[in-house]
Amino acid sequence: MSESPVPHEPPIYRRIADGLRARILSGELRDGDRLPGENALMAEYAIARATARQALAVLINEGLAVPKRGSGVYVRLFKPIRRHGSRRLSREQWGQGRAIWDADARGRPFEVDRVEVVLERASDEVAGVLDSREVWVRRRRYSVDGRPVQLATSFFPAHLVEGSAITLPDTGPGGAYARLGDLGVPPAHFTEEVRARMPAPRESALLELPGGTPVIVIARTAYTSGGLPVEVNEMVLDSAAYVLQYDFDA
Repeated sequence: MSESPVPHEPPIYRRIADGLRARILSGELRDGDRLPGENALMAEYAIARATARQALAVLINEGLAVPKRGSGVYVRLFKPIRRHGSRRLSREQWGQGRAIWDADARGRPFEVDRVEVVLERASDEVAGVLDSREVWVRRRRYSVDGRPVQLATSFFPAHLVEGSAITLPDTGPGGAYARLGDLGVPPAHFTEEVRARMPAPRESALLELPGGTPVIVIARTAYTSGGLPVEVNEMVLDSAAYVLQYDFDA
């Protein structure tokens, strides 16, 4: 009778990472706590520095920890934002003066901590959608619970929004969609394309992403009821910070 094969034991860096993960998920190590550093792990487990680094890298890549240059590796717990694709864009939301982000944050503190509004020449792709070579561009960074989670760049036909609050840093209650409504071209239909990729260096810096963290890119076009495109918006999301929810009827 043949003997049952002995299961392979995970490599030691995995076992160290499993132990640290268990301490995080049990609450022993809390959000913002410093994890044992490479030197501490080397001394405790009699391992090489490269092995200690591998163990910490597992938690960083899982989104449970974040390195801070010159300081160490810290626990990074964050309740994901549930982004409901249709509910957040409903006219009931922005038409009553509520920010779209109210639907995402659900009572959690959020802020737009970077805003840039400029008049630019559109790329061929954007100009082809909006049928406008000149566009007003709104670039924003959104943070929830003090953590950057999304970059958004919106393009509007210049001739359509010139002189409106859309060209100002503060668009007022209900945001840009409410202002489009004031201009007589309220959004009535949206299309979104979703894909994943690795971030560009600038995106990594602005979102403060740990190494190896991909981003979710959502490209949205807003149309009036008559089919006129009034906005192109490209959003770059920290993939570890989001759950994307879509509801469908059979």
